Amino acid sequence: MLISETHFTIKNHVEIPHYTIYDTKHPSGKAHGGTAIIIKNSIKHHLHSNTKYNYLQATTVTIETTNGEIQISAIYSPPKPKLTTEQYENFFQNLGNKFIAAGDYNAKHRHRGSKITIPRGKTLLHVIEKLTLTPISTGEPTHRPTSSKKTPDLIDFAITKGLNRTHLKISSSSELSSDHIPTLLEYLQHPFENENSKWKRSIDLNDVYHFKVNQQRLPDKVVPTSYNLELQPFIGNDRFMGRVRINVIWTNTTNLISLNVHPHLEIRQSSVTITEGSFEEREKGLPLLDVHLAKQELPTEKKPLLVIHLEEMLKEGSACKVDITFEGKLTTNESSGLFKNEYLDSNGKIHPFVATNLRLDHAQRVFPCMDEPHYKATFKLSVLRPKNMTARSNTPLESSTDAVGKPDQVWDHFEETPLMSTYQVALVVSDFESISPTKEVNEMNGKKLEIKVWSRKEYLDALKDVPDKVVRIMNYLQDYFNSSIELPKLDLMAIPLYSATKASDSWGLMLFKESELSSPSYWNTAYELLYQWIGQLITPYRWSDTPVNKALNSFLASMATVNVSVIIYTYEDYGEKGNRKLSNLLQLNPEEMEGKWPMTILYSLYYEFGKTVPFSRVAGIRNEATSSKKELIFRMFNYTLGEDLFQKGVRNFIQQESNSNQRTFFINDIYNRLNDVANETNSLPPGLTITSIAEPWVTRDRVPLVTVIRDYETKMLSISQKVYLRESLPYTPQASTPKISYQWDIPLVMVSQEKWEFYKPCPQWLTKSNEPKNLTVQDITDKNNFIIVNPEEIGLFPVNYDPCNWKMLSQYLRSPNRETIPALTRAKLLHDSWNLAYAGELCIGIALNMTLSLKEERSHVVWEPVFMMIDHIGRRIEGSDVYPKFEAYILTLLTPLYVELNESVQPNEPSWRTHMRSLAKHFLCRAGYKPCVNEARNQYKKWLTDDDPDKGNPVANEFLCPVFKWGTEEEWEFGLQRVINFPQNSPERKQNERTYLLKSLSGCPKDKYKIKRLLNVTILDQNGNFTDSDIHLIFSTLTGGAAGYTTLFNFLNDHWDVVKQRFKDKRHLWNGIINSATSSFNTQEGLEMVSDLYTTRQGEFDTADHIIEEALKIIKHETEWSEKNLPVIDAWINENLQSEELEVLQTYTTTSVPGSSVPNIYK
Repeated sequence: MLISETHFTIKNHVEIPHYTIYDTKHPSGKAHGGTAIIIKNSIKHHLHSNTKYNYLQATTVTIETTNGEIQISAIYSPPKPKLTTEQYENFFQNLGNKFIAAGDYNAKHRHRGSKITIPRGKTLLHVIEKLTLTPISTGEPTHRPTSSKKTPDLIDFAITKGLNRTHLKISSSSELSSDHIPTLLEYLQHPFENENSKWKRSIDLNDVYHFKVNQQRLPDKVVPTSYNLELQPFIGNDRFMGRVRINVIWTNTTNLISLNVHPHLEIRQSSVTITEGSFEEREKGLPLLDVHLAKQELPTEKKPLLVIHLEEMLKEGSACKVDITFEGKLTTNESSGLFKNEYLDSNGKIHPFVATNLRLDHAQRVFPCMDEPHYKATFKLSVLRPKNMTARSNTPLESSTDAVGKPDQVWDHFEETPLMSTYQVALVVSDFESISPTKEVNEMNGKKLEIKVWSRKEYLDALKDVPDKVVRIMNYLQDYFNSSIELPKLDLMAIPLYSATKASDSWGLMLFKESELSSPSYWNTAYELLYQWIGQLITPYRWSDTPVNKALNSFLASMATVNVSVIIYTYEDYGEKGNRKLSNLLQLNPEEMEGKWPMTILYSLYYEFGKTVPFSRVAGIRNEATSSKKELIFRMFNYTLGEDLFQKGVRNFIQQESNSNQRTFFINDIYNRLNDVANETNSLPPGLTITSIAEPWVTRDRVPLVTVIRDYETKMLSISQKVYLRESLPYTPQASTPKISYQWDIPLVMVSQEKWEFYKPCPQWLTKSNEPKNLTVQDITDKNNFIIVNPEEIGLFPVNYDPCNWKMLSQYLRSPNRETIPALTRAKLLHDSWNLAYAGELCIGIALNMTLSLKEERSHVVWEPVFMMIDHIGRRIEGSDVYPKFEAYILTLLTPLYVELNESVQPNEPSWRTHMRSLAKHFLCRAGYKPCVNEARNQYKKWLTDDDPDKGNPVANEFLCPVFKWGTEEEWEFGLQRVINFPQNSPERKQNERTYLLKSLSGCPKDKYKIKRLLNVTILDQNGNFTDSDIHLIFSTLTGGAAGYTTLFNFLNDHWDVVKQRFKDKRHLWNGIINSATSSFNTQEGLEMVSDLYTTRQGEFDTADHIIEEALKIIKHETEWSEKNLPVIDAWINENLQSEELEVLQTYTTTSVPGSSVPNIYK
């Protein structure tokens, strides 16, 4: 809970059981102003900062989520002091890249829903635009003054950065009594999306779910055929007027006409005129009789419908015109419905504009309609606009006429649209200017598509390359679909301060954030353009059919990005004739994809679906994970059917649906079209269909593990499947879960050392109906050659082999011919072997053999999963005697890679090189690589010798950890003093600097005396410069390394009574130290230590009793893994690490050297 204007002084003290209260008092010390945050102890958090100025007070807490840290700030800004742009900027920049700052800003602006705009509101809006922040408000008054002379208005709102706006829901609450109306802001964690990733989507699946739950379905006895819509969005006071004439026809007998109408849309007048009699009346030649309104039900919050009751019952075939005038409020606090916004030019001049964003159900906020996707009709739109502005809509402008009595305004009338859904209606009225491409979209069916890109004048230069990029993508997509979008023009608009997280991809008129449209990324642009076909030309019948739309478009965008990039490369280097030949080489992995597709989503799914309880931490990501899995299933079909058959199926999907009357599709239609082409060529085994194959892949939160055992004498393969479990709960037997019996239909694509080409379509499948469960087939090569099943990650499953095949693979990867295996397949072999070893399915010695090739490997595609594997296995064995040897071995792999990357640093090098260099450096520094440590210590020395070290930190964060881990006690102690003496409320220093410094001091050292010193200062000495949140942060950070949690355990054991007394009234800290000190051990020695503590202190753990019991279960499970695998790792490293390196290691592990502790092997 965030509280503004607490009026706290030092005399106030509030406690709430199970909650922590943080507050910031007014700098005067008097009872006014101030802020506070009340947070539940079970939420992992720590205090970030207290901001204490006359003009602004703020309390900021850092919450740790599965998506990383988020700063939550409660703010209060008194109305009188003047705030400058610089003061606002300093405050927001101190909060980092992901935050929510909410409270009473006293900065009114119409943009956020206030009734007036004040100077402070303008200043804040300028900062929001400059820093790319997102304001969120209810759009309604939040302050109701006690004085009747003052007008209620909106002054309480939130400002966010780095968060998906779709997952922030804001509303008013009536649960508390105050002159300020409480505001409820809900945030759903969503790790599959972030502002800068490729995984942003134009359909949010949580929105779809919300729509399905809340939307009332219309009766289908009356349907629309056309809309004639007039809008007047500039009548003043942020309101608009309109008139809609809807032609409807009867499909069944009824006297009711039901329309979706938001309750805030005011109905001024309505009438119904019959235009045609029923089929029966026409057959009998009966005259057309008038209809009469009996009554109408106006929309309410519970039932947002306008229901018109006629006195007469009309039968099938009857037609009427419904004529309604209405008035509504422009949306000013977000980019949805018919919204109004404004931007400032460099001269400070304000430029207003209005636009629409009607997906999913926002059309009913703008005009009465049948607001469901399958109710399609033609639209004839007219808009009254100022003469100094331009209006754009789905179709070209047909004519303009003067507005009677309004000399400064003009009516624009647009051409009639094809049949489309209400959410597709689009309008922008602005003073934007446009640029056109230098190339043309290829002619299709005798027509050419006109492309224009629009923005504010001062931003056009940033978009100069966009029109030609759009043309390239549109040409590729037209060719792939063999279809145009069936409109004569396409406008793409960069909208200032566009707060929706998703582009509005309406048919013929698309709205983007400025930064998104100007981005050089091909994927994002291709993804949104794909909706012009699948989502606009053809549309989902209901919103529940959209998930397959999203997944298919995502796959096609990835494929298009690769192919369009190849086309560009071909044009520049080989001439236009080479285009067709190379345009479909999917495996080229151009720069933008960085070798991450499909691995980024694929590896995430392997990790999540390999858990005993997937999504146990964040259930909200299931929709996104399922969509990502569907994307990979389409990729699987593209491979197994072959690209030509898959393309034919997609073309049929678009063309058959676009040729139907309503141009709609259901969720299974794409699978049916793919199945049709598969049947034409007998591409699937008897009894299998695309739909039956896809269903278990889509609906199950699991993936299979395929095991291939070769019989080298009989030349036969035995192939089986089971559920893949990468990790399981230590106290849950695998057999206890019903999901263990899951089966899939799995394509068995196989290649061999002799033959890399594989048949398309895939001839061999491991099916659910295989009896016996082990499929036996002929081997594809002889005993001297290896085989690879599922190359290129064609299917979403890991593969295990017999030891002999693994041995041949590892030997070949070390040979000069290793690159004949494509990079993605080499990455898969490494990834599969290590994950299978991690899961106990494969001897870890075999997995280690697979890494020997890394000494010569330079492909970033292969190295990407290796860094993850090093981290996962390293954490599992840290604390054992084997760990230093493992770390030394990894260093021998990384050093030549890093040296080579550093020798060829180029200013415009591909981003993957920069990324790989950074990862290699991170792991080398962590391992004590001397050049890295020396560089860090030299940088740190600048701070160490600074005359005023508390004024600022000249050292980059990347250098702190190597210094605190491998540097001297003096260097570490200097860092500790910087935390203790950190200046409060200094405009030059930011609180997150102190937080990062403290995390590095506690989480990086391997020397136990440093950690012990930190615990003594914070807990035993009770140094007042450390808050409870600091202590909680230290506990959490210490679990990251064996030195940390071992020292913490010993500290707890040695000072049990003192610690318990210290935390007797702070259960979250008591539970925190028990959890951090006991739950991370993974060896028999650690198990004995924790067991002894549990036995010795039986009955003294209080609220932490269940914590240590759970810790013992986990340690026992980890100990079993360690006892099985550590001797194998030790023997393998002894065999493969050079003898002189082992001798140095032996000296290092048995000798404690003061000062710098970097072993010679790392130098």
